[in-house]
Amino acid sequence: MTPTKWVRIWNERLPDIPLTLLQVTAGEAFGVLRDGGADAGFVRLPVDDTDLSAIPLYTETTVVVIPKDHVVAAVDEVTTEDLADEVVLHPLDDTLDWERPPGEPAFERPATTADAIELVAAGIGLLLVPQSLARLHHRKDLTYRPVTDAPESRVALSWPQDATTDLVEDFIGIVRGRTVNSSRGRAKPPEEKQPPKAKRPAAPRRQPTTARGQRNAKSGGRPGKPRRRS
Repeated sequence: MTPTKWVRIWNERLPDIPLTLLQVTAGEAFGVLRDGGADAGFVRLPVDDTDLSAIPLYTETTVVVIPKDHVVAAVDEVTTEDLADEVVLHPLDDTLDWERPPGEPAFERPATTADAIELVAAGIGLLLVPQSLARLHHRKDLTYRPVTDAPESRVALSWPQDATTDLVEDFIGIVRGRTVNSSRGRAKPPEEKQPPKAKRPAAPRRQPTTARGQRNAKSGGRPGKPRRRS
């Protein structure tokens, strides 16, 4: 699932409580959570667990962002070795855990991923980012390809440990795929018990009758007249 689908499910289950999405950079996300600017957020691991809780959600593929007319655009995927002779931009807000970034370093590191995207569009270099960031900064003149051996980025749902409210629990349940009736979700208020309905008195059974409409001899009714012998 994606955040868009989670928001849709939230609106279906809790239509009277609006859910507002706030877009921040990866570097700002933890500060926003700690300052109370958001109840929960999607962050990139690792998370400082001294004051924040986190649930790992998924791992993102790393891609290289390139101009559409670049030679790399002709293939389906590449390796870091394929980029060895390329200028690869390494922004200061890079979210990937590189031991050593691939390619040739640029003369200066861009301040942000958004700045690096502009430099890629200008033909100054290439950029490796998690796939969601490539989509976020989509441009018609750029495309991207998976890098099979690059570090991957793990995404988690995080929230302050001392602010695990009922609504946060509701959102955790949605993200984890719990159904509205899940026993692990927030407990529902007990339903009022309806008073038992009064039983209708059973109608007395009619005594069985013979084919002539007379009472059966075993019923204890009045016996009929004996027949005369001819």
